[in-house]
Amino acid sequence: MRKNRFRELLNAGQPTLGTHILSCWPTVVELVGQTGLYDYIEFSAEYAPFDLHDLDNLGRAFEVAWLAGMIKIEQTQYLHQAMRAIGSGFQSVLCADIRSTEDAATAVRAARAETPGSRGLHGVGMRRDVGVVREGGSPAYVSALDEVVVAIMIEKRECLDDLDAILSTKGIDMTQFGPADYAMSIGLPGQWSHPEVRRAERTAIETSLKKGLHPRVEINEPSEAAPYLEMGVKHFCMHSDVGILHDWWRDNGKRLREVLGGERRG
Repeated sequence: MRKNRFRELLNAGQPTLGTHILSCWPTVVELVGQTGLYDYIEFSAEYAPFDLHDLDNLGRAFEVAWLAGMIKIEQTQYLHQAMRAIGSGFQSVLCADIRSTEDAATAVRAARAETPGSRGLHGVGMRRDVGVVREGGSPAYVSALDEVVVAIMIEKRECLDDLDAILSTKGIDMTQFGPADYAMSIGLPGQWSHPEVRRAERTAIETSLKKGLHPRVEINEPSEAAPYLEMGVKHFCMHSDVGILHDWWRDNGKRLREVLGGERRG
């Protein structure tokens, strides 16, 4: 079974750096890996079109690039997508739309083996993570599932209302505050920087640290990390493939249009 480097970094108290992709093109994973600067890639499956073959190919790419893979899973899909992604070689799951302790418990169970000690929902599989036929159901398989990093989104009003109990759920490793969803859930759509949203973010981070969990923050530029570092955050996921492309096309297209003196077409 492949070592979970992401888990090893968390256990050692080391900082981690990831980035997001919505593309299923494995070469993008290899390009990130070639930098030697990132620890993992989050495939934001909540937003992206993909099939099960894509998950297998991304799993192969993570291994080639020496990166861990995280999958972001939308509500109602925790079980199926977590199981298939882990089976493809992903070593972390990020479950969105957590609203209750029951949701949090389901997120953890979706990543663990169905054994008395782990109390998960994974049975014996014949997938990439076990070499298809070599280690399915073995002690190494159970141990590898125990090492899967489980992260949850703190992004709904109900989650903040019962945050202490939710973050007491055994098996959660990492948290991520979602300002866009939270703002919408409290009737402030689009107001990500509203003082109430900012207070909720601080509460999410401080409560996570108090519980011994690892809060992660999404940023677009390194300069945005400073205030979070002061709060004790050590884990960041920076920008996304689609965001990087859009920003480049917008900024450089505008510059060249100004040189050309022509009007935008379409």
